[in-house]
Amino acid sequence: MNAPGGFSFRENGDGTVVITHRGREAATLRGPRAAKFLAEVAAGDPQLVMARWTGAYKFGNERTARNHPRNQRK
Repeated sequence: MNAPGGFSFRENGDGTVVITHRGREAATLRGPRAAKFLAEVAAGDPQLVMARWTGAYKFGNERTARNHPRNQRK
């Protein structure tokens, strides 16, 4: 599985955090959610944390689904 990439974030003066993916806004976090996000970024892999918080990550079942007989061309 490829590692997530292309994410960045900025913390605004009012405490909000804006997460972008490849230059496009993916999520805006405010209040306690923003604080929790910043703590997770400081403790772990920032790209993986941002991918998880935005929902922009693969679940690992794509290959299984692609190979399922129901999804094969006939």
